[in-house]
Amino acid sequence: MTNQTIRVVARITALPNKVEELKAVLLELIEPTRQEAGAIKYELLQNQYDPTDFTFVEEWTSHEALNSHLDSPHFQAAAAKLEGLVTTTPDIRRYHLLA
Repeated sequence: MTNQTIRVVARITALPNKVEELKAVLLELIEPTRQEAGAIKYELLQNQYDPTDFTFVEEWTSHEALNSHLDSPHFQAAAAKLEGLVTTTPDIRRYHLLA
């Protein structure tokens, strides 16, 4: 199990009048994050039926790589911009692939 990658699903919900502003902040994370050591997959999804609903689907080589991402300057800068754009704190969940 020690070689198993870490999967992350992170849901972020925009205030109804802040969808485009939040989308811009989240899109800024994509390229720098994909360049990080340990990043295997980093995708941003937007719900087709509820445009306020954004989800990151991520895969990392290790908890250490994910923690480095969460501490990175570009992630911290984006997190600082969330106040006033989101309905609640982002829901970030870590998973292991079972099958």
